[in-house]
Amino acid sequence: MSELRHQLVEQLRADNHIRTAAVERAFRTVPRHVFAPDVAVEAAYANDIIPTRHAPDGRVISSVSAPWLQADMLEAARIRPGHRVLEIGSGGYNAALMAELVGPAGHVTTLDIDPAVAERATRLLSENGYDQVHVVTADAEHLPTGVVPDGGFDAIVVTVDTWDLPWIDALAEGGRLIAPLRLYGYHWAIGFTRDNGALHSDEPLIVCGFVAMQGDGAWQTNRHAVPGTGVHLSWEDGTPLPVDQLAPALAHEPTVTRTNITVRGQEPFDALTLYLAGALPGFCRLEVDPDGDNQVLNPPPQHWPGAAIVRGPSLARLATERIGDGDDGKGLYEFVVHGYGAQGHVAAQEMAEQVEHWQRNHRGARCPLITARPAAGCTPAGTDHEPHVFAKKHTRITVDWPIVPSSAALLTNPGNCSAR
Repeated sequence: MSELRHQLVEQLRADNHIRTAAVERAFRTVPRHVFAPDVAVEAAYANDIIPTRHAPDGRVISSVSAPWLQADMLEAARIRPGHRVLEIGSGGYNAALMAELVGPAGHVTTLDIDPAVAERATRLLSENGYDQVHVVTADAEHLPTGVVPDGGFDAIVVTVDTWDLPWIDALAEGGRLIAPLRLYGYHWAIGFTRDNGALHSDEPLIVCGFVAMQGDGAWQTNRHAVPGTGVHLSWEDGTPLPVDQLAPALAHEPTVTRTNITVRGQEPFDALTLYLAGALPGFCRLEVDPDGDNQVLNPPPQHWPGAAIVRGPSLARLATERIGDGDDGKGLYEFVVHGYGAQGHVAAQEMAEQVEHWQRNHRGARCPLITARPAAGCTPAGTDHEPHVFAKKHTRITVDWPIVPSSAALLTNPGNCSAR
């Protein structure tokens, strides 16, 4: 078992997920399999998630996260000996890793809303020598009195999908908050530092997925079905628009607006979709039932809804079209925009222009910078679209996109922020 543990660590080091001696030592010390006693040892040391609790409908509602993502997030948290650390979303293993990082002089609190998850974490931590970790059962939206230390936590690590960041006041000035934040349904693990009461990102964004937040902080998808088509549109950030009038548009094949901008097969373009979400009013996510009655061409993958905009009874959506094999044989694709309805071609041209703007000005640049400020200190959000601003319950999120020289825009780098 120790051999499997060390093999996993070597893999994480080789892939640059483990980058410091402290995080390496923690991963070599904590036996992952004892926090996943219901799976085979080989599965416990695979570089993958381990589901530990399911909802009645089969959804995973608690898990041991994938080691590569845990390592990236712990590196981003910059936890040091003596730090006071809060984990939101419990399980045991990650809290044990953090206990190794803070050492005897530090303190780790791990919190979960589900009593069964908290009880399991308490038992496994105690059985394996980490009974100094404080396990709390509570809704993370409302941290219990007495949990936050004087001066705030030195680091907060969130291990559930979160739509908002209500923990700024619980973080020490200069402290680190690492959270998988949802921006229009796109999930990014972001490393923030608190500075003058606001959170500022300074780490590469990591595309990720976690189990959903429960309780008062649970996010609402605002998912609406276009009648009779099998097409669903979601406005997770922003104001939902009417969808019933779109049914006739989806009964006909779309117009196609080409961009002449390409992406290689298996290269992510998450930065582009995040850019479009902030740039375009009426932006939404589009999903298609496999047996739906519509003319949506090359529908998005089931778990990765496509980027779309609604313009009255018309709609446009981002798609890709294979135009060759590419240098590596994995395909070369062009971004195209499909337009539906009488004004679909106009909406498609609007989206295509934003794709071209991203290509000229932002593709190949460093990651966008994310800033979260308490909503109470911000001007109330108006009804007009504010580019690259996401108004949430507790915070106002702004996304600043670095600009690259025009020559750099010719690079084929798709702008994947998770690359290190």
